[in-house]
Amino acid sequence: MNVLAIDTATPSTAVAVVGPGGAVVDLRDDPAAGSRGEHGERVLVLAAAALAQASVEWAELELIAVGTGPGGYTGLRIGIATARGLARAHATPLTGVGTLRALAASLREGPTLALIDARRAELFAAIYEDDVEVLAPRVISPSGLPELVARLGERGLRAVGDGAIACRADLDALGVEVPNNAAPAHHVSAAAICAIAIREPRADPTPLYLRRPDAELALER
Repeated sequence: MNVLAIDTATPSTAVAVVGPGGAVVDLRDDPAAGSRGEHGERVLVLAAAALAQASVEWAELELIAVGTGPGGYTGLRIGIATARGLARAHATPLTGVGTLRALAASLREGPTLALIDARRAELFAAIYEDDVEVLAPRVISPSGLPELVARLGERGLRAVGDGAIACRADLDALGVEVPNNAAPAHHVSAAAICAIAIREPRADPTPLYLRRPDAELALER
């Protein structure tokens, strides 16, 4: 199956294509620290590059998958709107994959705590084991990590994501293993989104925001 996947829930723009024979092209744009990303400028460029490298034409796509978050409000809107537009333009089925689920898929053994830096001193968090949701996505503060970890007891929990890197000291104190900061496991993989989408091609592509956007809160204040 020829599949295009994109994720813009984090500052990075991740794109992958599964082409003939299951060959995978996995591309990403990681912006400078502190940036919220350049999704609008990068997502279509990366998609076109991935398709070219996979020798797949737009008309040959059989499925488009998009990360549905949680994540940055603007990034999610750009990614999902782009995926919807591409699906309509090329009459291609569209499916959604949870971003935290895709992040956890980087570690295939044992329970995995997926953590994305949500800014405002908060984290987007979820726990998965063997691709089964153990704890649904939610917003927590770093002070809520002990409660999450306690739910699994002594089960060898590991944590991934930029939120795990930011909270490494807290997680170390709780006995949670965190891969080194340079490990690919800390990045959302669009290839993982492809793999999940192939197994579940009819999932809802609606964004999972979990909280109100910064601009709306600022306007209210």
